[in-house]
Amino acid sequence: MANPTTSTLILLNLPPSILCGINLQTFTTTPTFLGIKSLPPGYHFLFTSPSASLSLRDGFWFDIPPPPTTHPNPEPIFRKWNPESERLIPCPETEALAIIHSKGGWKEIYEKNLTPYRQSAGTEDNNNNNTGKEEVWGPLTKHISSALLLRFTKSEEWMISSASCGVQDRDEIPGLSKEDVGGVIGEEEKELGMLGVDLKRTWREGAVGRERTEGARDRSWLLGEICGEVPESLWDREVGEEGDEEDEEDGWGDVVLGQMEICFLMVLTLANYSCLEEWKRILALVLTCEKAVKERVDFFERFVILLRRQLARADDVEGGLFDMSDDGGAFLKGLLKGFKRTMDQYVMDEDETTDWMDDVQIEFDELKEWVRQEYGWELGDEFVRRGMLELEDGEMVEMETKEMEGEDESGEYAPVVVEL
Repeated sequence: MANPTTSTLILLNLPPSILCGINLQTFTTTPTFLGIKSLPPGYHFLFTSPSASLSLRDGFWFDIPPPPTTHPNPEPIFRKWNPESERLIPCPETEALAIIHSKGGWKEIYEKNLTPYRQSAGTEDNNNNNTGKEEVWGPLTKHISSALLLRFTKSEEWMISSASCGVQDRDEIPGLSKEDVGGVIGEEEKELGMLGVDLKRTWREGAVGRERTEGARDRSWLLGEICGEVPESLWDREVGEEGDEEDEEDGWGDVVLGQMEICFLMVLTLANYSCLEEWKRILALVLTCEKAVKERVDFFERFVILLRRQLARADDVEGGLFDMSDDGGAFLKGLLKGFKRTMDQYVMDEDETTDWMDDVQIEFDELKEWVRQEYGWELGDEFVRRGMLELEDGEMVEMETKEMEGEDESGEYAPVVVEL
């Protein structure tokens, strides 16, 4: 057997009993473990940590292309463990093949040392191929591209760690340089390529008066600016382009959705704080748009679908993505309520509604029902705020609650006109 018959990832010199993970699956390595076989086409993420209890993790993305018709045997991917940095690094093919030969050759390690990739909790057939119908990882990486990974990781090897950080999320400590901070945490922070979402300035430069006020309330301009500034090469997706009914013809907004996918997955696998902040910024940007909802309907439909898929995996994060109770979930709950008001406004205005808007409404209704069942959130405004309450002695008193004033922008939270 000269070459493996399925896509394989060869991991050489890995020490035993370290934490290793591929996509959403984690395990502890054994002395005989040399890699993973039967990898499906698409983008995958592998990460390691010297100890299961150690929070600092390192990983890298890699791409498995669709199998070509002319060369059925795909090229394997080689990585080896660096004991000094305690991470996986690229391994020259000649060195890798020499190690494989010393261990008995391809056939020997393919049958005894490679673990089959498990996409889901489905069953396997006699050839160790996963036959489960529910594939979790693929739908979470639909908008990721090679160009986007290069731009985000700023690494030819698409490498990232728990300590990697965007410029706007880095804590500046007076008297300490970036290298000094890296020495404290064990490595220099790698800079990540963020989208540059600045929620403090969501209007064009030079805007004044009403234009600036509208830009602060409706962030459609900033969303369009971000999608318009990135190169069109970041819109292209090498996997799953054809036959996908959810894909937009011109790819507008794919860079935002792709960034949202990468950041969410880096929170799940690496617990990367900067990626969590970027993910939250993207939610705060998209869910506060108004004009863009009717201008880029297909984008918002795909966004709502992706958000529901991600929230369904939020509990995979140790301790949860964030507290989803009424108090802890105020960030996301408030954004969803605001987006619901935007959708309701378009539904009430018959001139603004289209068949495409109905598609967004359908997806958002499913999201509303999902958060209601999972978290007990009611995104509507149909609450009793004032009424009569019967006390234990039978006396009837009139009661009024003020708990909803913040969301309703009433009472002490009501807008105030200030003369300058």
